[in-house]
Amino acid sequence: QVQLVESGGGLVQAGGSLRLSCAASGRTFSSYPMAWFRQAPGKEREFVAADTRLGGYTYYADSVKGRFTISRDNAKNTVYLQMNSLKPEDTAVYYCAQRPYYSGEFTIRNQDEYDYWGQGTQVIVSS
Repeated sequence: QVQLVESGGGLVQAGGSLRLSCAASGRTFSSYPMAWFRQAPGKEREFVAADTRLGGYTYYADSVKGRFTISRDNAKNTVYLQMNSLKPEDTAVYYCAQRPYYSGEFTIRNQDEYDYWGQGTQVIVSS
């Protein structure tokens, strides 16, 4: 049984930084692509960033490109999301997710292809 547990959320002022962590267990972490999604109040869940597990292949939503960085530590079975220059519009519940394989850049953002999800961690950015 795969478990994903997020941590690191909290309240931060605009312009500040946070680092989210997602600890995974249950299957060989290094073999699976990982991603972060977020859901703001009253909005649908959206893609934020993905790490394909293939060195150098990462993807970002346009809204976070240049500010957020996804990374993984396979020795610790953990994926991270470093968030810098935070804006009030980044306020959301952030979820990590795992998918069984990487099938290309056109599908990496597709939530339906992720089979395991964490419970989410709240990020609030005050103006």
